[in-house]
Amino acid sequence: MALPQPAPREPEERAPDTRQRLQESPPAGPAEPPPSAAPVLQLRVLLTPLPPACLPSAPAAKRLRLEPAGPPAPPGAPPGPSPAARGHDGLWDADSDGSDGGDAAPDGHSHLSAYERKRLKNITENAKFFAALKLHESAARLNQIATKRQPHGTKRPKPKKVEDDTARRRSMRLLRVEPSAVPASETPAQPGAEEYPQVPEGPVPMIPEEQAEDSKRTEALLNTWLRISELKAGDADRRTPDIERYQESLSSMVLSEENVKKVVKSRVCSMAIHPSESTILVAAGDKWGHLGLWNVSCGSEEGAHIFTPHNLQISCMHFSPCNPAHLLSLSTDSLRCGDVTRAVFDEICRSEEKFSSFDFLEDSASTAIVGHWDGAVAVVDRRTPGTSAELSADIGFKKTRTVHVHPVNKQYFLAAGLVDVCVFDVRYLKPKGNQPVSSLTGHTKSVASAYFSPVTGSRVVTVCADDKLRVYDTTSLSSTITALSSIRHNCNTGRWLTRFRAIWDPKQEHCFLVGTMAQPRRISVFQDTGKLLHSFCNTDWLTSVCSINVVHPSQNVLVGGNSSGRLHVFKE
Repeated sequence: MALPQPAPREPEERAPDTRQRLQESPPAGPAEPPPSAAPVLQLRVLLTPLPPACLPSAPAAKRLRLEPAGPPAPPGAPPGPSPAARGHDGLWDADSDGSDGGDAAPDGHSHLSAYERKRLKNITENAKFFAALKLHESAARLNQIATKRQPHGTKRPKPKKVEDDTARRRSMRLLRVEPSAVPASETPAQPGAEEYPQVPEGPVPMIPEEQAEDSKRTEALLNTWLRISELKAGDADRRTPDIERYQESLSSMVLSEENVKKVVKSRVCSMAIHPSESTILVAAGDKWGHLGLWNVSCGSEEGAHIFTPHNLQISCMHFSPCNPAHLLSLSTDSLRCGDVTRAVFDEICRSEEKFSSFDFLEDSASTAIVGHWDGAVAVVDRRTPGTSAELSADIGFKKTRTVHVHPVNKQYFLAAGLVDVCVFDVRYLKPKGNQPVSSLTGHTKSVASAYFSPVTGSRVVTVCADDKLRVYDTTSLSSTITALSSIRHNCNTGRWLTRFRAIWDPKQEHCFLVGTMAQPRRISVFQDTGKLLHSFCNTDWLTSVCSINVVHPSQNVLVGGNSSGRLHVFKE
């Protein structure tokens, strides 16, 4: 192996007789060439394994032997003694035993021959010589130097960043810096205030948003509403038709392109249909307090107009049963009556407690029961001055989603809460400690709605988040009522759709309608026994889920509203 070239050093001190013999001994081979200008120490290393007994100590287990310079021995010749065991004439020294001047054998090596002892001595001296060279330390230093990354050139100095003259906007909140002492306005601007202006308290004029464009069209719509309200509608046929005739009437109701229209701006949350038999007038309320009126019988694109009587979601609407010129609408903060005769939305009741639904306690529509999102109910009398409720009662619910009055026995009303559906007697309501007359059991999750059947009130249909429609027999109001039938139905509408509400057909005591998540999109009609009677569908014009539906009380007309504010009218 190639070894580094150490600097010349003085040879180790030897015994006098050994030096003399080395000096007097003639060279065994040809004369060496003269040294060059840069002398180099040439070494040939021979690794000779020895038996363990020949080793003087552990550090000398592996040694390197420096071969003497001279001609190589002929092949097959026996190994001769080292130069130190010869005389100046190259012959054996008779007085020497090969131990370098009669040196005593080292301890533990007396059994070795003179040649082996001399050979062992040479190995030891060679090891000391290489240790003095410190080759391992030099190799380690060279390795450290080689592993260091040498720069190829001088580093370029980084140019200094030029400060931008224009100030960059930074978040004071992230920098944890106090805002500057600029006085802020006491009433910050509400986002979207221009798009959705706040409705003031008190009466609101019945002026649509597009009044500036064409007031004649709005006037024509309001005149139509007033005209059909003055006509006395005939008494509805309370005789329930048989199922076969009813199914035939359902099959005759179809959807066409001209009967699909966007009436409100956002998701439909409630609807009502005018009881007129000559004109189909539909009202719809959306998530942001818009109320849309659509004259379906008009047959033109200008038949719908949007009003803004509320600030928030309109969750319930009813035309007055005794005076259809009045349209009552309930929002989260107020209950209003749209009076077309005076073209105004009067404020009936206002409360900080959020309203959820309402129903009339009398046919005269002078009093109403109102449900709150915090679980309470209130009795409101339209004849008394002011906008506060006559009575607020805690019925033990965490939430009250819907309230519905019995069609025959008006003192009873049905309240649907989270998992509770109960019948209460309004005559015994008090602020605290109210007990239900009957409890409709079996619901395991949140209940979306509960309504009495329209003619006798002998049935109640509920929609629950456990994906079941339940029908109860309320002919006899016992303390506990179990479900008469249960229908598996996908009620998982999610956060972007209004929750389903199953409504009874006013013309059929034992049949109800409900939206569905099934494909293709449809509106299903069920019998109280759980049998599916009919599905309203149209793959061309009904392509979305209709969560809210309403049925005309005397005509074969069905209206479904979706989450984009669009209404679909099925009619004969």
